[in-house]
Parts: sequence; C-alpha cells; structure tokens
Amino acid sequence: MLYYEDIQIDVVQKYGSYEVTKDEVIEFASKYDPQPFHLDEEAAAKTHFGRLSASGWHSAAMMMRMMVDQMNANKQAGLGSPGVENLRWLKPVYPGDTLRCEHVTLEKRRSESRPEMGIMKGKITVLNQHDEKVMTMESTGLIEVRGD
Repeated sequence: MLYYEDIQIDVVQKYGSYEVTKDEVIEFASKYDPQPFHLDEEAAAKTHFGRLSASGWHSAAMMMRMMVDQMNANKQAGLGSPGVENLRWLKPVYPGDTLRCEHVTLEKRRSESRPEMGIMKGKITVLNQHDEKVMTMESTGLIEVRGD
C-alpha cells in the first residue's frame, strides 16, 4: 500500500493509455454536453474544431479514469479530493487520439486538524499520441498516513 510517507515531491509519474472513440465521444456528449461539434461530424466540420471533438468534460473524465486505474494498480491509500484548480483545455481531443497522463506532486503536508491524513497538491498533464498537451489541471488529494 502506498501512503503519504511514500509520496515524493517533483517526481513525474507517467501512466495511462486511453483510446478515444467516436462512439464514446457522441455518447458522452449526448448525455452531458450536447453541443453540435461533439455530436455531429457535419456540424463539427463547420466550426473551428474542423471535425468531431470530445467535450472538455469528457477529456477530464478520461483523465480521471486513467488516474484511478493508476492509483488502484499502485494500491494507493487515497481518501478522495476536496477539489481542483486551474483546469485548462489546451487542444481539442479527437476520436482516434490516444491519451496518457503525467502527474507530479508539487507539495505535501500533514493535516493539522486530522493528523491521520496527508494533503498533497499536484499537477496533471494529459497528452495525446503526438505528445501535445491537451489538458492540465492542478488538484488537491487526500491520502492516509501510515502512522508513527
């Protein structure tokens, strides 16, 4: 199990591989972001996207899936997150793209009010198969402390 004490500052973790499909882009958009450029190839071709593109919220959901898969694979003692900051969609994500993540912990500290819990701040970068940054996000994560 990976605990607070095991987390290292400024170490880049690379993980994930998520293939974006047309069907999934349309399904997600139909439920959560039904804008024409996420739903219809013809309509999308007439926009600045030039073709069907994934919702930014879909990109965030795909990143979350890769991140949770990584935490589960490492058996991390995660306790959730109180939030994110500076979420940026830098480039469109298209069907056929393959996404991956890079994560770096920027700082960590023990909670003063709950010393059994650690608080970490990190930055996640999502890249496509061309190593182009498509999304960045800063997050705060909570993790169990192994203890003394």
